Amino acid sequence: MTKKWSQSIVVMLLVAVLSACGSNNGNNAGKGNAGGGNAGGASGGATDTLEAWGETIKSQYGGQELNLAFASHPSTESFQKLTGDFEKLTGIKVKWEVMEETYLKNKQLLDYTGRTGTYDVLMVDGFWMSEYGAKKVVEPIDSYITDKTLTPDWFDYEDIVPAYRNGISKYDGKTYGIPTAGETRFIAYRKDLFEKYAKQPPVTMDEFLELAKFFNGKEDGLYGVTMRAQRGTHAASGLMTVMYNFGGGFLNQQTGDVTMTDPKTVQAMQFYVDLLKNAPKDVASYTHEEALSAFTTGKAAMWLDATALAKRILDPASSQVYDKVGFVPTPEGPEGKASALAGWNMSISALSKNKEAAWAFIVYMNSKQNAKAYVEGGGVPVRTSIYEDAELVAADPSYPVQLAALSDANVLVEKGIAWIPPHEKLGQILDRVGYYVSAAMFGEITVQEAAEKSQAELEDIVGK
Repeated sequence: MTKKWSQSIVVMLLVAVLSACGSNNGNNAGKGNAGGGNAGGASGGATDTLEAWGETIKSQYGGQELNLAFASHPSTESFQKLTGDFEKLTGIKVKWEVMEETYLKNKQLLDYTGRTGTYDVLMVDGFWMSEYGAKKVVEPIDSYITDKTLTPDWFDYEDIVPAYRNGISKYDGKTYGIPTAGETRFIAYRKDLFEKYAKQPPVTMDEFLELAKFFNGKEDGLYGVTMRAQRGTHAASGLMTVMYNFGGGFLNQQTGDVTMTDPKTVQAMQFYVDLLKNAPKDVASYTHEEALSAFTTGKAAMWLDATALAKRILDPASSQVYDKVGFVPTPEGPEGKASALAGWNMSISALSKNKEAAWAFIVYMNSKQNAKAYVEGGGVPVRTSIYEDAELVAADPSYPVQLAALSDANVLVEKGIAWIPPHEKLGQILDRVGYYVSAAMFGEITVQEAAEKSQAELEDIVGK
């Protein structure tokens, strides 16, 4: 999920940090309430089936109109396909306003600060949630989730992957959104090459580096690994892919102190630089796109990047190695397991005059009842049941590994660490770290010097 902040530099940075969630271009539009009469688990009232719930909602909120502010995104397109069924079932009218991600946050905040109250339902990046929660832009929804009259059992909140529930939708212990799309990072590897040379995919960071060295140059035109590493934010993002597994970090997220010269951060930087010595010679110019291309054209034995890109690896139309690929989670490091985490939410605007109707929309669109239709319509999965669905796993064999990687991402969440450190000057932080990491990759300075220079500049940036 390539993401965007209010300032244009941060917009560009988040695009660099995480690629936008992918689409599977499904064709089951308009089937959101298929089989709706037999929802899992009765709520003991008038809403234990989808049809009964719809009748109740229509009697209470039918005729209300909801205004939505959403980003152009595969998940948005899939939700739009389900809108007609929702309107027919509930009598609630839905008006979509869809815009490029670059403008979405500014428009939402302008609506809030101007007290206009135009919107009822907001699409909110998980990276914005601390700001939105602190400023009270969005409504806390814990009471909605636990109220059986508002949230029937067939919604099944607990089925949402824990990393998403715990990591992208909360602020200060409160829930402000329902996860709608997300991603982590994992490794794709060439099964044919690993079998040919009797190698096993990496479980630890040491094994990852050893394998990259082994395959680098093993065959003509073959490199050990490919990753994003372009100077600036992409290099910082690439470093972050492995950094937390070493226990490192750019900042202490509790105190705000800069930690670039912490030995664990330096160790992670050295690993990243050493790893990329086994990448294509032009890796220092790679964003996620170039890194993906190097792997799908058969130039690299391994690739480490966003789970949302897996479908492109497995697509015969875009990948020369689609039938030769296996997947494993990000390898465990000296400090254990960790993995990236990013995603989108549906939230209720704090200024909405139709909050319960807005919640009804969120419940319907994001329910377990409609989850498969949503994914088949191009949406990005966030539910455990979807990742375990036999039919969907057959179509995308990376699903079980994505779920395992998301479990690793939740390890970081449970430590109270955000994968992308929350800071108002995040853009500057990642740009400068990525600049010096890249300089170390080119051999212009040592890794230790890169850490020291980053430390000094970040202390100036954050004022500590």
